[in-house]
Amino acid sequence: MKNGVVHFEIYAKDAEKLAKFYSTLFDWTIEAMPNMDYHYVKTTDTDEKGTPTNPGAINGGLVVRPAGFEDRGWINYVNVDVLDTAVKRAQDLGAKVMKPRTAVPGMGWFAMLTDPQGNNFAVWQRDPSAS
Repeated sequence: MKNGVVHFEIYAKDAEKLAKFYSTLFDWTIEAMPNMDYHYVKTTDTDEKGTPTNPGAINGGLVVRPAGFEDRGWINYVNVDVLDTAVKRAQDLGAKVMKPRTAVPGMGWFAMLTDPQGNNFAVWQRDPSAS
C-alpha cells in the first residue's frame, strides 16, 4: 500500500525530560538533531538510508509542542506522492491546515492538518531536494 504511516511525532513541554522517559520505558534510542529543536526517535533498526528494516516498523521524532496543538498527543505522518494534491484533497473533504507545506531539508516536505472531527494528522512527501 503506497499511503502507509511512515513517521510519528511525540509532543513535549520539556523535550529532554520526555526523551529520557521514552528511552527508559521502551529502550528507544533518542538523539537530539544538530541545529534543530528536534529529537530523532529510533524504535527499530534501519539500513544505511535510514529506512526501517523491520516490516511495518517506523521511527519518529520528539519535539516541543507547536502552537495550536496544546491538547494533542502523538501525530502520525502518512506518505503521499504529491503533498500539495493531498492537502487540497483533504481540504475539499473538510480538513483544516494547521501547518502549511514545510521543508525538512534533504528529506522532504510535510503539512499538518486536522480532520473534520478534530483529529490531527500530517502528510509527508519524500524529496531529497527539499530545502
